[in-house]
Amino acid sequence: MRNMGIQVKRRRKFTSTTNSSHNLKVYPNLIKNMVVDRIDKLWCADITYIYLQSGFVYLAAIIDAFSRKVVGYLPWRRTLAAEIAIEALRMALKSRDTKDLIHHSDKGSQYCSAAYTGLLKEHNIKISMSAKGCPVDNAFAESFFGSLKVEEVYIWEYENYADVAERIPYFIEEVYNKKRLHSSIEYMPPEEFEKMFEEKVFDNVKNSCKIYVNLR
Repeated sequence: MRNMGIQVKRRRKFTSTTNSSHNLKVYPNLIKNMVVDRIDKLWCADITYIYLQSGFVYLAAIIDAFSRKVVGYLPWRRTLAAEIAIEALRMALKSRDTKDLIHHSDKGSQYCSAAYTGLLKEHNIKISMSAKGCPVDNAFAESFFGSLKVEEVYIWEYENYADVAERIPYFIEEVYNKKRLHSSIEYMPPEEFEKMFEEKVFDNVKNSCKIYVNLR
């Protein structure tokens, strides 16, 4: 590497986006040992940070656990106020079926806020939250954030707020949802997998593509 002039790109220090030190109501974990076998059965929500050369912004996202599709997101906020999570949820609610749906998140103040849980209850969505010290409960969202940062954020090194507003929606909608292949869904991109599932193109999809959420 030295002879070829190749340098290691160091990852930035991890910054937690979860503030669970609050007196808001929390909800039990409903997804332990759960089997997800259809679209809109389980949504996983989380928040991460995206560094800019001049600072950072936060990204809230909601993932469909069955198809791995990002169904809601809000990529350009400078604070961790509950509104960042609420706007991502509103985006998901516009185009998805919420019948018999579970929404899973950590116990952060954004997801425990009365405004957020009230919106979930308004749409009859069951509320599930990770047990303290069990970050793997939300592995679907963490997996997406990992792909986003390695395949997009670390490559482009955003200079400012405008770069995020332009690049993040493009990556989510045109690359991740439409083109990126996932081994867990028959090596298809999320949108193609959902289309084939809904059209019942392959009869054994429900058996071959079950997602086992086997948590502590």
